[in-house]
Parts: sequence; C-alpha cells; structure tokens
Amino acid sequence: MTDLQHLFEQNLQVHQNVFSALPSLYTDIQSLINKCYTSLNQGGKIVFMGNGGSAADSQHLAAEFVVRYKKERRALAAIALTTDTSILTAGGNDYGFDAVFERQVFALVKPEDIVIGITTSGQSPNINLALQAANELGATTVSFTGRDGGKVKDIAQLNIIVPSDVTAHIQEAHIFIGHFLCEAIDELITAEEENT
Repeated sequence: MTDLQHLFEQNLQVHQNVFSALPSLYTDIQSLINKCYTSLNQGGKIVFMGNGGSAADSQHLAAEFVVRYKKERRALAAIALTTDTSILTAGGNDYGFDAVFERQVFALVKPEDIVIGITTSGQSPNINLALQAANELGATTVSFTGRDGGKVKDIAQLNIIVPSDVTAHIQEAHIFIGHFLCEAIDELITAEEENT
C-alpha cells in the first residue's frame, strides 16, 4: 500500500529542489513572464502542447489565460494543440503521430507567438518537431521539462527544467510553475488596465 506521507514528502522535496535551483530557474521563469506579456500586448498568443498528463496541463493553462485565473481582466489569447480530435487523428493518420503538433504549428503559429512544449522527459518527438517548426517560423519557443532536459533543451530557446526523475512530480511542479506564470500575467494585465 502506498504511504501517503512518504509520497507527500517526495513531492515537497521536488518543490524544494525547484527553489534550490534559484536564481537561475527564477531568471528563466521571469524571462518567460516578460515574453508572454510582450507577446499578448503585441497581438500574439500563447500556444501549449503536451502528451498525456502534459496534454491535460496544456488545456488547463490555456483555459486560465482565456477565461481567467484569479482576477477579472480581459481574455488573453491562448490555445492548446491537444484538443481538436479531428486534427489530431487526421494528422496522426496521414503524417504519423510525431507530426500531430508540428502540422498545427505550421498552420497556426505566427512570429509574435510563444510556443510552450510540455514534456517531462524532453524526448517527445512530436513536441520536439513542433518546437523546431516554431523556431523556423520565428516564434519564441519554450520547454517545460524535467530530468536532464533531454533533446528539447537543445531545441527550445528557453527551458524550464524541473530537477526530478519522477514523471508525476515533474508534472506537479510544471503546474505550480504554470500557475505562477498565470498569476504574474494577471498582475501585469490588471495593473495595465487600471492605469488606462
């Protein structure tokens, strides 16, 4: 039987490791916040993608931008490339699963956009190909990853690497960091709206 206290302690240790990685990790997160804020104010959008639990996180974070996080503010442009089953299945059938996000990036992404690939291993071919495509289009590319960063760290322009080898704990840290991003953008956008 799983020991709840042990699991909780493991989770806390991952968060402690994230904080121990500061200030370099915080610098990267702050850079992401600034890039997202600039993109949104220049008519860009935030594009999320991931597989499995990371697909769910992509949809979760996109919803926080479009609907709201904590504060009342204007709707913010964000999409998750994981939600359209017709596109996913057609792309998977016609081009293979590795291309399901790449094809959407070529169709939807503009240079002013931020493209965030969530991959706990950094080795997901469909994420890596999509981020390469976004680079070709001139967009800003970001990975949320874990372990040693995997292949994605050599593709994305900005890498948020959670120092853990446990997939579940990496995902838990990703959503924590994602919520921090949402809160920071909320603060910036609402301050801007109050001053206009």
